[in-house]
Amino acid sequence: MKRTIPLLISAVTGFVLIGTAFIPKFVDWGNDAMAWFNILAAFAFILGGGNLLKMQLKKISAQQAGWGYSAITLIAFFITLVVGLFKVGVHPNVNFPEYAWSGDYLEEGSVFWWLFEYIFYPLSATMFALLAFYISSAAFRAFRAKNTEATILLLIAVIVLLGRTYAGVWLTGWLPNEPILGSSGITYSDFHLPHLSEIIMEYFTTPGMRAITIGIALGVASTSLKVLLGVDRSYLGSDQEA
Repeated sequence: MKRTIPLLISAVTGFVLIGTAFIPKFVDWGNDAMAWFNILAAFAFILGGGNLLKMQLKKISAQQAGWGYSAITLIAFFITLVVGLFKVGVHPNVNFPEYAWSGDYLEEGSVFWWLFEYIFYPLSATMFALLAFYISSAAFRAFRAKNTEATILLLIAVIVLLGRTYAGVWLTGWLPNEPILGSSGITYSDFHLPHLSEIIMEYFTTPGMRAITIGIALGVASTSLKVLLGVDRSYLGSDQEA
């Protein structure tokens, strides 16, 4: 029963949600299923917060390496939790002015909004700005011309990168808009780096991305069917896989 009931709930819920896209009658059932999902997600957030406290407090008590960051994490967690739950700085909704907590906790001017606008967003931008250096380092290692494939990848990457900057215009902007001798309609200006970059992105990168997206979609569909049909039972825990 510990295996059968979760498998049955997952299968029925999954097929109902799939049916909402094809059968109008299933729409209301799908909405009910999503409501239950939100309830379960709320409990999952509580469990996640408890696990965060447990792991970080354990690290602080043992004074492991980087325990100071754990302390900062917990302080930020509690501050965000308090100002969000108690809607600090939130004004009442104009439709319900008599209820002090009727306003939206994310409204402009609230403490929760201030934390996101002036702390979370700048820190996120800083993190992604730093990631650019790691990406550049990884690209430098990946684009080494060790073989024919790597050399082709390096040349295409250089064309695309230069074509997206002013350097590409400066390097090839002098090519005239005149037909090449013996060619049928091909001009020297067709070899402008910005133009070559657009060709690569439109005729090579876009079809490749579409193929990858189709492959991902097929993988998601096959994995979903395995879960719905009970073939994949990993979400039940390691002791339930048999």
